[in-house]
Amino acid sequence: MTKADIVAKISDKLGIEKGDVQATVETFMEEVKTSLESGDNVYLRGFGSFIIKTRAEKTGRNISKNTTIKIPAHNIPAFKPAKVFVEGVKANVDVK
Repeated sequence: MTKADIVAKISDKLGIEKGDVQATVETFMEEVKTSLESGDNVYLRGFGSFIIKTRAEKTGRNISKNTTIKIPAHNIPAFKPAKVFVEGVKANVDVK
């Protein structure tokens, strides 16, 4: 499913113009991004949390030059689904 599909479904369900829904979805995503970039997690009860995970420093390999490199510690955005969300997927989606 793409962002356009989500906009179309919301528009059909609520009877709102696609342009208005598109602006709402874009604003929501921008606010989540802004919050994470400023160091704040976003919690959506019953859906999940957009969180910042910290990756520790580690040693990696540059295979083409056959050398070791140091990968510094860094933060990455992550999504942690709510328990209800996880249980719904487990109950309704067949294992492939």
